[in-house]
Amino acid sequence: MLESMKPVIIVNFKAYKEGTGKEAVELAKICEMVALETGKNIVIAVEEVDIHKISSLVKIPVYSEHLDPIYSGAHTGQNLPKALKDNGAEGTILNHSEDRFRIDQLEESIKIAKVIGLKTVVCANDSNIAEAVASFKPDMIAIEPPELIGGDISVSTAKPEIITDTISKVNKTAIIPVLCGAGIKNRSDVKKAIDLGAKGILVASGIVKASNPEESLKELVEGL
Repeated sequence: MLESMKPVIIVNFKAYKEGTGKEAVELAKICEMVALETGKNIVIAVEEVDIHKISSLVKIPVYSEHLDPIYSGAHTGQNLPKALKDNGAEGTILNHSEDRFRIDQLEESIKIAKVIGLKTVVCANDSNIAEAVASFKPDMIAIEPPELIGGDISVSTAKPEIITDTISKVNKTAIIPVLCGAGIKNRSDVKKAIDLGAKGILVASGIVKASNPEESLKELVEGL
């Protein structure tokens, strides 16, 4: 279970070769080991097809990278929230820059996730979108400028003002933890984000594609 009062690192496995199938299982075990050794909150978001196996092998929270705003019924080729929950998912990422939602889809997805019992981490590419999303009361909001995603310059270094502005705007509507992502690579990036008021980070390639994921994750954890 996620300890809500502590900062969190969410590792998004995406569809990287290093983050699917057998490699996803090994990476999940590494994330769990670091979480247990350090006592820090680490969540992993994995491909839907890997949720059941991974959630049965690790004790840290496993999230889906996507869900569709549907209930059981005549839907083909979509990710049923209840099925994700039944297969071991504890939450989901929504509206990532690589998987954008219309605002009505996003609102309905959050509503259904609440009914099903899935936590929601909603991504926003600017503070205005984050403010709008806050009215839907997701569990967390992650601010990620798309131009910095996958790059070598972190959001906390390149655009620190977007973190503080997002927190300010979100808090006008609801007290929702704000995470940040994009270009996070080391403990300094994480520490800057936390010092700016973020409650954690969303990271992908910096861990999944690292030559030594364990050491890279431990490095980030030191910034919390």
